[in-house]
Amino acid sequence: MDESRTIRSTKTQIGDWVFVFICVLISLICVIPMINLLARSLSGTDFLVRHEVYLLPKGLNFDAYKTVLGDVKYIHAFVWTVILTVICTVVSLFMTTICAYPLIFENLKGRGVINIFITITMFFSAGTIPNYLLMQKIGFLDNPLVLIVPYCMSVYNMIIMRSFFYGIPESLRESAEIDGASYFRILWSIYIPLSKPVLATLALFYAVGRWNGYSDALMFMKNKDFYPLQLLLYNILNNINSVEVATQEGFSAPGLKDSLKSAIVMFSTIPILCIYPFLQKYFIHGVTLGAVKE
Repeated sequence: MDESRTIRSTKTQIGDWVFVFICVLISLICVIPMINLLARSLSGTDFLVRHEVYLLPKGLNFDAYKTVLGDVKYIHAFVWTVILTVICTVVSLFMTTICAYPLIFENLKGRGVINIFITITMFFSAGTIPNYLLMQKIGFLDNPLVLIVPYCMSVYNMIIMRSFFYGIPESLRESAEIDGASYFRILWSIYIPLSKPVLATLALFYAVGRWNGYSDALMFMKNKDFYPLQLLLYNILNNINSVEVATQEGFSAPGLKDSLKSAIVMFSTIPILCIYPFLQKYFIHGVTLGAVKE
């Protein structure tokens, strides 16, 4: 009996070490490219030209960051993207909540049909050209609303929130109904306060999605004043190899262009990374509860 327990304990320890090794390996795969970008953005041009920069900066140089932070268009795009991300996150959470909440009531007429239609949209869409024609028809082309309204709710996130609502005891809702509370009062006073983990998780999903989004602006926006930061980054990285763009940015020398690329990527990535530590305690809890309760 003791031998079998010892063997099982040894196997468990080996399994734990294998799991730890896999987690460390995956973490390194994710972190090393970011470290390399940071090192390249802070390195001197001579070392970049000779491809000698890997994980640590060589010939410490802040010229790339001075160029990024000193250019009005970068700052304007950054501020606009922050505002856009906040607005989209708030609107998306509101739309997700008011869509998920009614679907938990069994007496809702047509609930099954509504669930089917909502789920179908996860797998089928009209396509790029019909979407463009629709935006043109409703007057959203070259309008900031095109970056907010069309993608203000994710069906996948709505299902997570609906599943989380299912996990809240019905006795709480029934007691509030007996006391005369309306449906909106029940949502505001009971469901919202108890749903902080899933709300924080979905806020992170929506914020990261909007911050990293550029395809909608690329298709629907022509006014450069409303270009989000990622679209500006996309255009710069596509054109920075040309002599004209490099000269305009003051990066005509070899190696300086690579430093600018890395600095721009870091400039657009670090802000959203700073949000994770504040929401991490809710992240796993919200996803787990929202995923297993149905």
